[in-house]
Amino acid sequence: MTTALHVLLLLGLLGAFDTLYYHEWRLKLPETLTARRELRLHAARDFAYAIVFGSLAWITWNGSWVWPLAAILLFEVVVTLTDFIEEDRTRKLPAGERVMHALMGIVYGVFLTLLYPYAVHWSRLESGFSVTGYGVVSWVLTVFAAGVFASGVRDLSAGRRH
Repeated sequence: MTTALHVLLLLGLLGAFDTLYYHEWRLKLPETLTARRELRLHAARDFAYAIVFGSLAWITWNGSWVWPLAAILLFEVVVTLTDFIEEDRTRKLPAGERVMHALMGIVYGVFLTLLYPYAVHWSRLESGFSVTGYGVVSWVLTVFAAGVFASGVRDLSAGRRH
């Protein structure tokens, strides 16, 4: 599981760079009137990641609880694909941002591949949550969860403001 979480950490770092550099600094999406729907999609995805980062840092989703986790992970894919369409509809992406999105998609796929055997194992356990921990990795994921939640609040607020 540690390898899956290390890949999740990499995804978090890439996502933070994408958000801070492209969305906030270079393109100023929260100030862009045409980005209303895109910001709402980003907020939805941010809240999903807050759950993923925060929960996988400290618990396992056992038994039938694997299905809500799978739904959250699938939700992220649907939101991301919808976001790709929205971005193409409303703005020209810088080449670096397009590459960043491709890299994040690849890393997310690697993460899901590494998580899958654990999810299968968890599905065979009694339903509920088990407490776990991965030392520093858990704490960094917790910080990422708080950061992505705050980013989601900001994006949702900016999207409603427009």
